[in-house]
Amino acid sequence: MGKSLRQQRAGKGSPTFRNPDHMHPGPARYPKLSNETLEGEVKELIHDPGRYVPLARVVLSKGEEFLMPAAEGMFVGQRVRVGPDAEPKFGNVLPLSKIPEGTPVFNIELRPGDGGKIARQAGSYAVVLSKSDSTVKLLLPSKREKELSGDCRATIGVPAGAGRIEKPLLKAGVSYYKFKVKGGKWPTVRGVAMNAANHPFGGGFHQHEGRPTTVARNTPPGRKVGHIAARRTGRKR
Repeated sequence: MGKSLRQQRAGKGSPTFRNPDHMHPGPARYPKLSNETLEGEVKELIHDPGRYVPLARVVLSKGEEFLMPAAEGMFVGQRVRVGPDAEPKFGNVLPLSKIPEGTPVFNIELRPGDGGKIARQAGSYAVVLSKSDSTVKLLLPSKREKELSGDCRATIGVPAGAGRIEKPLLKAGVSYYKFKVKGGKWPTVRGVAMNAANHPFGGGFHQHEGRPTTVARNTPPGRKVGHIAARRTGRKR
């Protein structure tokens, strides 16, 4: 029968593959969508394991508090405004329709009120290109252009912590702690390096797959490895 594959064990949801949420301070989301402009203060900047960008804990004047990815240059005691009448200054949260063209933004909502989905990593930001009646066109960090609703909110500025990935890991112990706070498994062993009983690509006198690496979408779990439902493989000619 052999051993179950890594993706089978991960899909089962055992504690080995579960995200250690007890190590994280909480979800980084905007407050609920409303037409009024709220004002708050940055009470502290928090290191969140698993993120390169620090989180800012903002307490609003009504007593409500929320976490958000901190902007470059944000400091404890800074006044932050959230809403359509806020000024387009770094750290403030505005609807895209109220942000001037050419402004760098991050933590952008895909749909109004979802709390922020795009450009949340350290140093990652988008640029407002143009605006129409109800939509705003953005230049994403991937250099692709995307149109979103003008009611989607975004933070002015660039996420803090840029350049973190430029520091080399140097040794395996650093990678161990890097992945320990994430919901994955490290190190990962290649399928061709396993025994034949442990993986469809395992076994043989040389490390090779020994069979086609493309599989159909409805392939059984024990065989669903390699290029799943691949449109094409190989080098482009």
